[in-house]
Amino acid sequence: MTARKPSFLLAVSAMALTLAASAVLAHGDVVPQAVDTSTLKPLGSEWLTKNPYLGDKEAIRIGDSAFNQNCARCHGLGAVSGGIAPDLRYLPAGQEGDEIFMQRIRKGATRDGRVYMPPFEGILSQEAMWTIRAWLETVRED
Repeated sequence: MTARKPSFLLAVSAMALTLAASAVLAHGDVVPQAVDTSTLKPLGSEWLTKNPYLGDKEAIRIGDSAFNQNCARCHGLGAVSGGIAPDLRYLPAGQEGDEIFMQRIRKGATRDGRVYMPPFEGILSQEAMWTIRAWLETVRED
């Protein structure tokens, strides 16, 4: 029986380390992917409050890809959340939804010292963020 104690303790320790590591990385250790917006009109350095790419087919195409590469891991494919993060199909339409979306994607979300969504300001360009919002409008549900 004493011969089993070290292997049992080793197994328990390994399991504890695995669980701890997965908890640390649970919200993602994924490096954000670059979004090529070179085919779109540049927006400048001032942050806009209304989506300039609403209905723009090229922006929607880029936004679809950008969402899948940077957002779908938590918000689900097609923005259909599996419960990790909010289902973005239910963001309000128009400028109200634009304001909510830009505040959250730029600044992220932290509660009780835990990061629920990392801030993307300085990581994704304003153009990239607005393309994602333009795409989200195409999958929006009431």
